[in-house]
Amino acid sequence: MLLLHSIKRTFFAPNFFSVGVPLPAQKPIINNWPCDPEKTMVAHKTKTNEIWSYGSGYGGNSLLGKKCFSLRIGSAIARREGWLAEHMLIVGITNPQGVKKYIVGAFPSQCGKTNLAMLTSPIPGYKIECVGDDIAWMRFDENGVLRAINPEFGFFGVCPGTNHHTNPVAMDMIFKNTIFTNVAKTSDGGVFWEGLEKELKTHVSITSWTGEKHWTRDSGKPAAHPNARFCTPLVNCPILDPHWNSPEGVPISAILFGGRRPEGIPLIYETRSWKHGVYAGASVSSEATSAAEYKGHKVMHDPFSARPFLSYNAGKYIEHWLQMEKDYRKMPKIFHVNWFRKNKEGHYLWPGFGENIRVLDWIMRRCDNEPIAVESPIGLLPKEGSINLEGLPDPINWEELFELPEDFWKREMNDIETYFNQQIGDDLPPAIREEIENQKKRLGISK
Repeated sequence: MLLLHSIKRTFFAPNFFSVGVPLPAQKPIINNWPCDPEKTMVAHKTKTNEIWSYGSGYGGNSLLGKKCFSLRIGSAIARREGWLAEHMLIVGITNPQGVKKYIVGAFPSQCGKTNLAMLTSPIPGYKIECVGDDIAWMRFDENGVLRAINPEFGFFGVCPGTNHHTNPVAMDMIFKNTIFTNVAKTSDGGVFWEGLEKELKTHVSITSWTGEKHWTRDSGKPAAHPNARFCTPLVNCPILDPHWNSPEGVPISAILFGGRRPEGIPLIYETRSWKHGVYAGASVSSEATSAAEYKGHKVMHDPFSARPFLSYNAGKYIEHWLQMEKDYRKMPKIFHVNWFRKNKEGHYLWPGFGENIRVLDWIMRRCDNEPIAVESPIGLLPKEGSINLEGLPDPINWEELFELPEDFWKREMNDIETYFNQQIGDDLPPAIREEIENQKKRLGISK
């Protein structure tokens, strides 16, 4: 402790970590995962930049430089110094005309952040280059341009659902210098998780993450934990952006918010202003995933996709975002996307994955103010035909994809307002209450 006190705190963040199982272990270690769940504690002292983690072996709590420092401590430092520490991907996109723009995107865990950061375009002429898939530190430079860096040195991605169809870039990079947690093992020395069924060699047996030998689909339990992870260095990424380690950061043209919403929310809309965009970010909701503490299909509010990582009052957090807007700054456009809308039969309306390049292309064109948007009560929607749909394997129901059902939006606005009142209360900035009232008026919702 004397060493910690002798180091200047402005340059060093002291961290303490223990899984809480000193050797020799006094009780059985379940699933080879040493931890002390009855006494788990993860504490952040934002004034001194300290992190204390005891009893948990989960990556988000044990990789202390990740969520603990880069987001929880990081956001507190950012508030003091006037910048943003966010749960966001950073990606560069070059279109067939050679124009390159960088975007950042905030999505709850397991909602496609890594897939978007490593997107493989099925349309020739587009180039995707990844800066990071999870955390962005952003600051406006002396010219008023928002610039972003990735404070991480690797990827910590979800394994289930990752395969050569959904994310070929990730598959190319994770089979060297990579640590896997809670995945299944194959008899030939490989790894397995749900989503790799079509890539599994014949006559290979599987041992599940819990140690069940000769696992099959009939076992009644998944082979890998739903939140099984890979951890691999950035330099493994074959599409790593040449400016990934640039200290000044990359210039940001657009900010994306989104979640996993099966109904009511259109594929994409552009917000009307920075204030409207902050409202969109603050009102993000998504179906709970295995990375969240609440499971099942409950739709959870997740402001800025950072709810588990907020280190101070949520109302003040929103106010901090509002204060970013200055007359001399070139404010990025803010968009909301939803890759997960379904039809009445429960089928996805949009193919997602690499086909999302079609939406990113529309975003890039809107950043240049191309007249390809139409007004709607919730923001600017794409003009019909303005998103390239050529070459898609199945026809797209444009009307259903962008429909704004009246009954849904009445419930949605009531739910948003109730959440803000109950969870943020008087700390909610007046500007956000104004945005709520404006949106209700545009939707024709009376008080």
